Amino acid sequence: MNILVVGGGGREHSIVQALLKSDKVQTVYAAPGNYGMTEAEIVPISATDPVNLIEFAREKEMDLTIVGPEIPLLDGVVNAFQEAGLKVFGPTQEAALIEGSKAYAKTLMEQYDIPTASYQTCTSTVQAKDYVVEKGAPIVVKADGLAAGKGVTVAMTQEEAFQAIDSIMEDEQFGSAGSQVVVEEFLDGEEFSLMAFVNGEEVYPMIPAQDHKRAFDGDEGPNTGGMGAYAPVPSLSESYIEEAIVTILKPTARALVQEGRPFTGILYAGCIKTDKGPKVIEFNARFGDPETQVVLPLMENDLLQVVEDVMVGKDPQLSWKEAYCAGVVLASEGYPGSYEKGNPVPELPDNQQNKFTIYAGVSKHEDRLVSNGGRVLLVGALAPTLKDAVANVYDTFSSVTIDEDAFFYRKDIAHKALNSSASCEYK
Repeated sequence: MNILVVGGGGREHSIVQALLKSDKVQTVYAAPGNYGMTEAEIVPISATDPVNLIEFAREKEMDLTIVGPEIPLLDGVVNAFQEAGLKVFGPTQEAALIEGSKAYAKTLMEQYDIPTASYQTCTSTVQAKDYVVEKGAPIVVKADGLAAGKGVTVAMTQEEAFQAIDSIMEDEQFGSAGSQVVVEEFLDGEEFSLMAFVNGEEVYPMIPAQDHKRAFDGDEGPNTGGMGAYAPVPSLSESYIEEAIVTILKPTARALVQEGRPFTGILYAGCIKTDKGPKVIEFNARFGDPETQVVLPLMENDLLQVVEDVMVGKDPQLSWKEAYCAGVVLASEGYPGSYEKGNPVPELPDNQQNKFTIYAGVSKHEDRLVSNGGRVLLVGALAPTLKDAVANVYDTFSSVTIDEDAFFYRKDIAHKALNSSASCEYK
């Protein structure tokens, strides 16, 4: 089969690598891809250009298209492929609204009793600040629309919350995504990401992962799209994960069907572990990034077969390696703020059996990979213990020369799990 993957980031590179493990796959095309995706045929078509994507898929007789990023999903690329009679995996524009509007997601959760933080959707700075004064800090301020994982401020003081509100609504830091804000209760606890393959009311969960959003060690600095991740999460018992599936994932899939927005694709629940059970922080309508890079390498199944099964309503019988996977992002200095492009990317070892590199924000200059984005690449490793998986990643980083004026990475991915008493080893 010939498969088209829409997107050009680390998530899409991970999907490409997983697909190519299948005996059923002949060629994987990536549009627009990136120059680090040497396993795929790179197609210079934007992820937000449905007309040319459809023309290419028809011309090359694609058997399936998988859409990675959120923006084309919210723009309706899946709808366009379906109308063209082409096989495509991902939610429609209507179903993807669960990610496209935090206000809509909160309303849905409230209506269908899906556990989440108390909140108010605000359409003016005055309304938002009044709610902050009423509830007090710490409190969370979120831009309603898409902001590449950077539209959330966990404000520890009232002043910090006011600054976030002004930045989003007055300064229009995230453009139209900040025309309204969701101000919500601060929930204290351990965060985890729970993704599932979904078709209508059928939900097939993956193993949970834990992402690291803050830019710097010790969970300091601004929110990013993710500086690293690991899976599974040793502090979550099987019964707790099942509770999250039963109280969050399954009711959400049912709710979207009832709302006339049936969901097919990857439903991602960003959750927090509280003493009152798991609660939702956010929903995404696609594979998480960088969670995908540490979850897919642990999946025993053929990814293509899983997608085909899910699309026809068949249980893919997911199974998982008895191992841990950790991944650490190398980012451009200055990210998530402004940063330079065009810096030579460190030359990392070729992928080995239990170590791998996923490329994201890269381009090419004179046959050399150079930086072309905030998150440049991710180094990942699998091992029987979380400690060894993490150590193997950092061993790879220490084996190459990294220009500290151009790049940085967190040195403490999985630190909370490694410092806790929870078991981090498969027996």
